[in-house]
Amino acid sequence: MDKFVIRGGRRLQGTVVISGAKNATLALMPAALLASGTFRLSNTPVLRDVATMSSLLISMGMQIELKDHVLMLDTAQVNKQEAPYEFVKKMRASIYVLGPLVARFGRARVSLPGGCAWGPRPVNLHIEGIRKLGAEVDVKRGYIVAKASKLRGARIHFDISSVGATGNVLMAAVLAKGTTLIENAAIEPEITALAQFLQNMGAKIDGVGTNRIEIEGVGELHPVDAETIPDRIEAVTFLVAAAITGGKVTLKCVRPEHFSAAAAKLRDAGCTVSVGESTVTLEAPSPIKSVDVSTAIYPGFPTDLQAQWTALMTIADGTSVVTDTIYFDRFKHVPELVRLGADIEMKENAAVVRGVRQLTGAKVMSTDLRASASLILAGLVAEGPTEVLRVYHIDRGYESIEKKLEGLGADIERVSGEEF
Repeated sequence: MDKFVIRGGRRLQGTVVISGAKNATLALMPAALLASGTFRLSNTPVLRDVATMSSLLISMGMQIELKDHVLMLDTAQVNKQEAPYEFVKKMRASIYVLGPLVARFGRARVSLPGGCAWGPRPVNLHIEGIRKLGAEVDVKRGYIVAKASKLRGARIHFDISSVGATGNVLMAAVLAKGTTLIENAAIEPEITALAQFLQNMGAKIDGVGTNRIEIEGVGELHPVDAETIPDRIEAVTFLVAAAITGGKVTLKCVRPEHFSAAAAKLRDAGCTVSVGESTVTLEAPSPIKSVDVSTAIYPGFPTDLQAQWTALMTIADGTSVVTDTIYFDRFKHVPELVRLGADIEMKENAAVVRGVRQLTGAKVMSTDLRASASLILAGLVAEGPTEVLRVYHIDRGYESIEKKLEGLGADIERVSGEEF
């Protein structure tokens, strides 16, 4: 098991290329189950979660090869409609196979999902959506079991906007008979990318990019090639890295419109943020200003950036309040940041962060993907060495983060050992 050893105090400077989006890739891969043939996804990030999804799909008979960030998926030999616990327990996104399997094969047996160890994220919206499309769905011994001779269109209104449920129902509906209307659909860029991918496969979808999506089912779909959109969460993580170290960093291969809310908050904190067509440059002020943040569904400030923002506010001038309205208990990084000298007080689903002059290096433990990122960010500015344990969490969603940070001037090293 690996750890990162970080010796803080260096200003990050230079240019970094942002990888393809984890959450978009994890939706496009199971979408390939909807048609027989060969798909090629370029700009695919090399991540643990992509490897996990690959293993799951291979267990169903899919042939997969990843080379030079191009993912080849051959679905012609898919012959199994089960997603076992041994794969699904590692990653919640595995539930994305539910809709495509029922739509194309008429049946699915999918383990209830796992993933990051925080917060209840129920799958009832997925189940109810598939039921409304005409499938018989039961939960038996930890598995979602769904059957349908032929799905049929329906009107589906989500009480809560859900990225996962929107994606699952969207993939199921494209092969259903008749018209499906999804209301209060998620509008995150990853859902838009999925819908466009399905359109290229031959699906009939109106309202892409809006919270009202209309799907006219078709008889069959065909394989396509696609390029994965850039990862907006990775992009902002590197902007925060520049800000927290007092540096100046340029991002390449990004879509700035995908993270405008976070860029606005960085400007509020005193940063100069310059936006190009596919580049963003951030130059940090001294000191960082304290800025309150409240997470919201897209296009608001993402919950996946809450931990990173909390880390930035630990060295800001003044007091800030960071509130998570999406997942109330997503604050397991806070005790670890306190170990580094942060002054943070929790009040229900809000962290009151009083900026300090200096963080101090210590040994800290990663608890989930984004918490890991926050600890790395804090370590970059802490005095003395910081050891971040259990970095397998960060490998789920950031491709070679230590190499990219090294390229910007950080002193960070990956160390392997048994005790971590």
